[in-house]
Amino acid sequence: MLPISAKASAALSRRCLQHMLRAHGYTAKDLAREIDLLLNESDPLKALPLRLRETIDAIRNFGNFAAHPNQDKATLEIIDVEPHEAEWCLETIEELFEHFYVGPAVAAAKKAALNAKLASGGKPAAK
Repeated sequence: MLPISAKASAALSRRCLQHMLRAHGYTAKDLAREIDLLLNESDPLKALPLRLRETIDAIRNFGNFAAHPNQDKATLEIIDVEPHEAEWCLETIEELFEHFYVGPAVAAAKKAALNAKLASGGKPAAK
């Protein structure tokens, strides 16, 4: 979608973010509050890495620029989403997929392989 429309790409990134957050139990009245819930996560196993903590709200903001006409207060021009901004949203979404889905699946597979090896040697499973 990005090569066709940075605006549409940013809007879809925003929707993707909201679906990911809700799928992981961060449900609130709006996306800003859902992001706050995630940023205030007290479980260190669920907390975002610093690089994502500092960029996750950009997706919401660029998505809002895409969905709602906002005017520059000085020039009165509509503020649009630039291609590099939409690309940043996509990069952040990819990192969130890694955090929420890929990383845990890879870690679980590695631990399962270790536990199988331990079991074959008559040892207890790893903690």
